Amino acid sequence: MYEILPYTKRKARDLGVTVTPSKNKNKKLRVVEPSGRVFHVGDIRYADYPNYMRVSPSIANERRRLYHIRHRGDTGGAGYYARELLW
Repeated sequence: MYEILPYTKRKARDLGVTVTPSKNKNKKLRVVEPSGRVFHVGDIRYADYPNYMRVSPSIANERRRLYHIRHRGDTGGAGYYARELLW
């Protein structure tokens, strides 16, 4: 099960959503919007910004930059929350 780090908790609070570990075995987070819509985001097989920060801030920042380039078109739903909460 994915450990939700303080970075993600802070971002969720800023966005006004609730995050818990996902019960979907392939996903990291279960995101619940105030409207009640639920999204399961973040593939458990891949690292994310908070986890890269544990290894090296310079690597984390480069991986983050590349992630944002790759996913700049994700404007809603699970892709949006993955970018905003995990990167």
